[in-house]
Amino acid sequence: MNSIEKRLLELNRLQDLQQRSHWMNDLHPLGKLLISVIYISFVTSIDKYSVVPLILMSLYIIFSFIIGDFSFKEGLYRMRLVLPLVLFVGVFNPFLDKSTVMIGDFAVRGGLVSMITLFIKGLYTVLAVYALIATTSIDDICYALRTIRIPKTIVIVIMLIYRYVDVMAGEADRIYTAYKLRAPGQKGIEYRSWGTLVGQWLLRSMDKARIVYESMLLRGFRGDFIPKKKSIRIIDVIYPMIWLVVFLYVRLFVK
Repeated sequence: MNSIEKRLLELNRLQDLQQRSHWMNDLHPLGKLLISVIYISFVTSIDKYSVVPLILMSLYIIFSFIIGDFSFKEGLYRMRLVLPLVLFVGVFNPFLDKSTVMIGDFAVRGGLVSMITLFIKGLYTVLAVYALIATTSIDDICYALRTIRIPKTIVIVIMLIYRYVDVMAGEADRIYTAYKLRAPGQKGIEYRSWGTLVGQWLLRSMDKARIVYESMLLRGFRGDFIPKKKSIRIIDVIYPMIWLVVFLYVRLFVK
């Protein structure tokens, strides 16, 4: 199995998670989107030397993954492209921060503490985003964005990019498979063929885009999608409110 097929399978598994029959998936997307944004804002605003509040903020991640029946290992694997960047930035903190902080009765170098807290913040942020997209389809996320008056152009671009990634990946997989059939036993793609294959990929993707757009027009697309209004239940209000109270308590009263 080549790398493109693996990426397609990962995307399909993520879509399977979004379509599960689970009460977290059935929550109103606006509440899940807002509480995720608030959580990320609170986590990133915690002082770089405050370890205890940061540990308590893990309750949201732990709850989401355990109750949502997600795999921490899979969540980290899906976000593997972001985590090295967070780790890379955090590693330089001990060299930039020469201060000393007290944790209990122990004096610890501030750079080391800030490095750990920065990495934890990045980890929380990545896992919170994964928990959101694993329980909320792109249509529901776009619906929530339109509900809070995000410009329709931005929302449409986000939706079409997400939808078209699968199309372009499928075209790339077909081109790569055809190349491998014509060059059996060869590892990878010969560098002299890169330009030709990328050009073919672009042309075929453009043709596919035209067909997709014409199909959208035939189905009534006029530059905007009309989301079906979702009813708000009691749990859709209680769930984000409980977490908001927890976040505020940790942020304001725990030092």
